[in-house]
Amino acid sequence: MSSPIAAVTGAGSGIGRAIALELSRRGYFVVVTDIDLGAATVVATEIGAAQALKLDVRDPQQCESVVTEIVAEHGALDVWVSNAGVSKMQRFVDISPEDLAFNFEINTYGVFYCGQAAARAMIKLGKRGRIINTASMASKQGRVPFLADYVASKFAVLGLTQAMAFELAPHDIRVNCVCPGFVATPMQTRELAWEAELSGSTPEKVKQGWIDATPLARVQTPEDVAKVVGFLTSEDAEFITGEAISVNGGAYMD
Repeated sequence: MSSPIAAVTGAGSGIGRAIALELSRRGYFVVVTDIDLGAATVVATEIGAAQALKLDVRDPQQCESVVTEIVAEHGALDVWVSNAGVSKMQRFVDISPEDLAFNFEINTYGVFYCGQAAARAMIKLGKRGRIINTASMASKQGRVPFLADYVASKFAVLGLTQAMAFELAPHDIRVNCVCPGFVATPMQTRELAWEAELSGSTPEKVKQGWIDATPLARVQTPEDVAKVVGFLTSEDAEFITGEAISVNGGAYMD
């Protein structure tokens, strides 16, 4: 029997890379997608049973084309993980229309476009599917410094996840999202520097503040998030849909 097929966006590094590796460990053939094809290729090579495809999630035609290519080559699409995301820390009053648009184009529209393409394929295939979106701890609270546009875009992902779950349930497609907290990734490294500059602190002090705000008392790893994504693809999560699962060590509880 052939392996089930999973695709992950923004999988060239960070949380996406960890999700791709975790799904491979769980027996999936993984399609690693990223706007940086070189980075995606490195991860696919690391996995072995995988392929790399270039995908700019801002382009709905690319989203459709990538899904079409996956189904044409493998005859299936069992899991889609919309993980690609961006952030840029600045004061609310300084956010430009261009920065706002860029944030939403990737963090929200990209999830929408990819979700549409994946759902259309899954419905056409007539088999159950699982779609998982990466939201954020910031999708549940606005008490986040210097990330107003990011917060707005991630709140939208949470609502979109619920709407998708409701509409796609009759097709046996489960849709959920994960909400990470302070994750050790290249994005976090940039945010440490930005927050330090904006708050007149240092990256080391900012990082310690994040740890102090987390009851489990450490910065979380991409693998912490990936394991929960793996769970959501499994039969153990068979009756879970429309949920936004916090994976943040208690930094935000709901």
